[in-house]
Amino acid sequence: MNAPVAEHTPTLTFRDIEAARARIARHAVRTPLVTSDVLDRAVGARVFIKPECLQRTGSFKFRGAYNRIAMIEEADRARGIVAASSGNHAQGVAEAARLFGVPATIVMPHDAPAIKRARTERSGATVVGYDRASEDRVAIAQEIVSRTGATFVAPYDDLGVMAGQGTAGLEIASDLAAMGVAADLVLVPTSGGGLLAGIATAIAELMPGATCCAVEPEGFDDTCRSLANGVREWNVARAGSLADALMSETPGELTFPINSALCRPGAAVPDAALLTAMAFAARELKLVAEPGGVIALAALLAGLVDVAGKTVVVVLSGGNVDPACMAEALAA
Repeated sequence: MNAPVAEHTPTLTFRDIEAARARIARHAVRTPLVTSDVLDRAVGARVFIKPECLQRTGSFKFRGAYNRIAMIEEADRARGIVAASSGNHAQGVAEAARLFGVPATIVMPHDAPAIKRARTERSGATVVGYDRASEDRVAIAQEIVSRTGATFVAPYDDLGVMAGQGTAGLEIASDLAAMGVAADLVLVPTSGGGLLAGIATAIAELMPGATCCAVEPEGFDDTCRSLANGVREWNVARAGSLADALMSETPGELTFPINSALCRPGAAVPDAALLTAMAFAARELKLVAEPGGVIALAALLAGLVDVAGKTVVVVLSGGNVDPACMAEALAA
């Protein structure tokens, strides 16, 4: 199943990302680039890790959520925020709404990791559950919006959200430039494509010699297939991967034209490789990463992307993992 890309689609600009950086600066963490000689030797490349697991709320999602909510008119913002998310966007929206002092309602699947639901509620949001396999989360969210007058903040298909995520790309390029280093590849965990679009837009402006690549779970490689085929492809399954944060149905209408112009397919990663990479991140990098967050590192360690002799940036996008899942990874 596929869909054409909409004509005259609004797009993200580098100036949008610079504006987002100014909006989020007081509240978002400027995460560092981390290196490891052990990792470099293991994959035969020079690798820099961007650990967004150290970001506020434990993932990159806070960047986009805060930027988007900051862009809403104050009177509209006061009526509340609604989002639909399996957990990381939920936490980012909930925390950003808390900082602005406005109510948030999050539509979240029943099978979302308990730690993500608990932390969403800890920031004061109301969670509305749904069945991922049989119910439409966007329809549920839109009913809440219609009833309350709240503003819907999309997880990826929104230029303000993408601009916020793109600030991670600004930081990557700035930090590498300060070291006199130019990347060859930037490997980005990908679901609907918001993080990829934001980072790719920043990298294209500041480090045009680098290629940004989408990395996805096996069975949910809609972006990789879409980039290869030139049209938006759908996934058949709605559930069935450890990477709960990366199970979108299809690339976004706004994200795909950007990613199609700037990015290329990376890899589809099996669950076993995710567990291996989680254990590696914990033991060697001293970083806690969730399955979806560690997927780009997993592709590297599993040899699914050709990086021999190259300089590579790996985005570690989130660290909100249930203890049981981490225990399974460490025991494997």
